[in-house]
Amino acid sequence: MKVLVLVAPGQGAQTPGFLSPWLELPGVADRLHWWSAVAGLDLVHYGTKGTADEIRDTAVAQPLLVAAGLVSALSVFPHPADGRRLVGAVAGHSVGEITAAAGAGVVTAESAMVLVRQRGLAMAQAASVTETGMSAVLGGDPQDVVAKLESHGLTPANINGAGQIVAAGTMEQLAALAEDKPEGARVRPLQVAGAFHTHHMAPAVATLEALVPGVSVRDPRTRYVSNADGQVVHSGAEIIRRLVKQVAGPVRWDLCMETFKELGVTALIEVSPAGTLTGLAKRALPGVKTLALKTPDDIEAARELIAEHGDPDGNPLEHGPTWRLAVAPFKGTVNTGTVKAGDVLEPGATVAHVANNRDRQAVTAEHGGTVVEWLVEDGDPVAPGQPLLRIHPAAE
Repeated sequence: MKVLVLVAPGQGAQTPGFLSPWLELPGVADRLHWWSAVAGLDLVHYGTKGTADEIRDTAVAQPLLVAAGLVSALSVFPHPADGRRLVGAVAGHSVGEITAAAGAGVVTAESAMVLVRQRGLAMAQAASVTETGMSAVLGGDPQDVVAKLESHGLTPANINGAGQIVAAGTMEQLAALAEDKPEGARVRPLQVAGAFHTHHMAPAVATLEALVPGVSVRDPRTRYVSNADGQVVHSGAEIIRRLVKQVAGPVRWDLCMETFKELGVTALIEVSPAGTLTGLAKRALPGVKTLALKTPDDIEAARELIAEHGDPDGNPLEHGPTWRLAVAPFKGTVNTGTVKAGDVLEPGATVAHVANNRDRQAVTAEHGGTVVEWLVEDGDPVAPGQPLLRIHPAAE
């Protein structure tokens, strides 16, 4: 079985003029003008004529990144349903999680643009309180790197795997790190305008928590791998909650890539502005074919990779209505407990537990309903996102 994963990059991947080549494709300008109206930001202007300083602004960069990711994904999957049928999993790095959520059908493109615009504005406002930033620490022993960061009062905001950890904190703390590097490591400042994924972003979390209850969501149509812990999350409401909390929490891209391994991923495509995540994958996922969808010149190669690795059997959630399924959050062994066919479950009821040598987690019936059938047996090994139980919704 082939498994294709689609990933979306985070802030810092943007460069001046990076949207220009995409505007040459039919329909892209119309779509971007519409999303500009929805977001209240001229995406075409900033994506084609914006200076490096202008698009470094968090409130501008984040909507640009999501728009570019969605435009490039639609260029290879003109019909989103085809993408959800052939893509075995999606994930995004930081703000790229919003791109991934739209790609998985959790939110509409319009909702994604509203959410990312408000996220960018809230994070920019939080970043203006104190002069903060981020630096990539390349190489060194990961435990030694984290210890060194903590000794300087810094937060390991992105643990990316493949020898990369991103430090975040005040500019004074980052300057001290540059003078006192972890052994065997290099420190490279990043072009971002704040200490994202740290306590400095707490005000942005509060702003978004007040906003998202009105967002219409659906459960994902393909496996969604979360930055928080690398787990497959099947509840649309839980994905939105995590998107908000993640603003002030560390990105665990290393755990996302571990989940890709457990899923048996055979190919990875990074949507525009691509390059960062494919670089990490080349080092951490040997044997996995990768493609960076940087410009329309890469579309044909992307379609060839999809034809080779896009396998409907690689996405078990596509074979039935997602609201009838409870799924495994990670690789492990399932304990089905006492729940049996015919039982009527309240929303949020625990139906099973999945455990491995790192964790044990309850699996819940998000929407409640009547148990139709178990799809696994007690003690079975399960994969991330594997359907465990079919439930007839209470509303039907």
